[in-house]
Amino acid sequence: MRILLLDIETAPNKVFSWGFYDQNIAMNQVVETSYVMCWSAKWLGNSKVMFDAIWKTSKKHMLDGMHKLLDEAHVVVHYNGLKFDIPTLNKEFIKSGFSPPAPYKQVDCLKVVRQLFRFEMNKLDFVSQSLKIGAKAEHEGFLLWVKCMDGDKAAPARMEKYNRQDVK
Repeated sequence: MRILLLDIETAPNKVFSWGFYDQNIAMNQVVETSYVMCWSAKWLGNSKVMFDAIWKTSKKHMLDGMHKLLDEAHVVVHYNGLKFDIPTLNKEFIKSGFSPPAPYKQVDCLKVVRQLFRFEMNKLDFVSQSLKIGAKAEHEGFLLWVKCMDGDKAAPARMEKYNRQDVK
């Protein structure tokens, strides 16, 4: 059985807005919609973490790599992937002309944590540190995503480290 662990990082939407609170953004205020910037994945039992990003190849090539991995997977493990990673990837696949990947089962570790445990906080970093199995890679926060989008030369290496660590 092939079990794939994955995580994606996405660019935020770029929009024009009159204010900061309780805004309804109209379609004509959208400058650019969110997209997958990069992904990390590994097969359970294999130490090699795979990674691809739009700044390494092309968007189509990056998505093709993830699509092929999902096609091979019997089970996909993620954290909040049922609500975020998988629907986001599926949106990107259909927009880029890919057919849906072969069916696979999903294990969303966030859902498992919420159902079976009562951690004080369900964030991946908090749960991982509580279980002493690791921590998220530190970075400058939202600014890292902006720097990657704006072509900062050093930011992609920090994003890759962050993305890979989430899979580990």
